[in-house]
Amino acid sequence: MLGLLIVLLSAICFCFQNVTVRVLFTEHNVLGLLQTGGFVPPTPQHSFLLLLMRMLVVVPLMAGVAGKLYPLTWQELGQLHRAEQRSLLTQAIACGGLMFLYLALLYGSIGLIPTGIALTLFFTYPTFTALFAWRLFGDLPSQLRWFVMGLVFVGSGLTLPQIDIANDRQSLIGIMTGLASGVTFALYTVLAQKSLTKLHPVPFTWLSFATTLVLSAICLLIWRVPEPELAWRSLWIGSTLSALFTFGGHLLNNMGIQLIGATLAAMVSATNPALTVVLAWVTIQETLTGLQVLGVATVSFGVALLSLERR
Repeated sequence: MLGLLIVLLSAICFCFQNVTVRVLFTEHNVLGLLQTGGFVPPTPQHSFLLLLMRMLVVVPLMAGVAGKLYPLTWQELGQLHRAEQRSLLTQAIACGGLMFLYLALLYGSIGLIPTGIALTLFFTYPTFTALFAWRLFGDLPSQLRWFVMGLVFVGSGLTLPQIDIANDRQSLIGIMTGLASGVTFALYTVLAQKSLTKLHPVPFTWLSFATTLVLSAICLLIWRVPEPELAWRSLWIGSTLSALFTFGGHLLNNMGIQLIGATLAAMVSATNPALTVVLAWVTIQETLTGLQVLGVATVSFGVALLSLERR
């Protein structure tokens, strides 16, 4: 029960992280008490900015606890410059690039469409992971896995808002970036699976975070934020909260895996889209239609089945 509670708290942390990003992009009435948010428009430049600010908090935090989580962290990272480790370093940096890309796409999706829908589209990633694993590793999906993949896509289709493509270009872009973030994260997980056979998860995760930080800074140097004056205090408060929720979510999830195992932890984490819908409804009064709620539940159920099938 303790392990289940810890993993559930981890999922709630990730939900808070996504709702915080939504508020930074769009003004909302938080808890019915405070009208706030909408500090920056949901453009690629502002996604890079928020991602940079978030990583400026997460990377030092991760560096501070990495040695306690895994004492050989810095020794393994120092060995990656050797010639025989060069391919592993390339793989790890490529994973960091994919992490940067999927987070930037997810930020863009959350800024353009309701948070629950964006997360549901993102959580189609297990189906793409199965397809990539089949293509790259010859891991042929079972009949149950084909059924679950179809179930996830049906659920995602139910969550899509009714839009007029000619007049509602913003929602269309949000849907496309949400799906693209799921595809990119699937590529990240497949490449990470290969890298983690030789590199411990703690130095691997820190290197991915650091790569995301560097790429965010480079993108901002190329595509500068057009506004000279921004609500920096509010942006830093929101980004710090998002970073703390991210850090806490990863830490609690790892603790939960130690207690209940990766399979059960993955099944609990599959409730993330549904929890995000509930949290967004409670905190910022963001509502979905009954059909969209059914779609969120279908995707959550499908991802949980897929985790069970892997076991």
